[in-house]
Amino acid sequence: MGEPFRPTSRDTSGLALWFAQADGNHDGRLTLEEMQADAGRFFALLDVGHDGEIDPDDIVRYETVVAPEIASGSAHDLLGLPEPVTTADTNFNRGVSLEEFRQAAAHRFLALDVDHHGYLTLADLEAMRPARRPDYTPKPKMDPSTLGPPDEGDATSYQPQ
Repeated sequence: MGEPFRPTSRDTSGLALWFAQADGNHDGRLTLEEMQADAGRFFALLDVGHDGEIDPDDIVRYETVVAPEIASGSAHDLLGLPEPVTTADTNFNRGVSLEEFRQAAAHRFLALDVDHHGYLTLADLEAMRPARRPDYTPKPKMDPSTLGPPDEGDATSYQPQ
């Protein structure tokens, strides 16, 4: 659901930390109900005003304080969502209700349960993770202010008609 879990050692992973927390009965299987309950817990953390909605101010706090990895593009989401909180806003009102967040958790659960077991295991989720090369370092984002004016005929100088 977009909550960052940062490993504290080389022997743990953020995914394992999240799974251990979300697996409410600690049986090694994460059910839809457990995933939605965990989404509700995270929703409460994000809804700073306790008004039942993750509003634009809460989103800014999420992207800058809670999970700054989102803004830098270095977050690693199993489903490849660029911003997992705002993508839960299905009615496009710039806020996310608890019901929308729970529905997003249900959709994401179904997308992750590729074998249709009705539960997720940590091993299954780890197998879905994209492999990362040990020598990988993300490229720095380009600062547009360092670019000069585009040349005539340059693809960057295209002006729509």
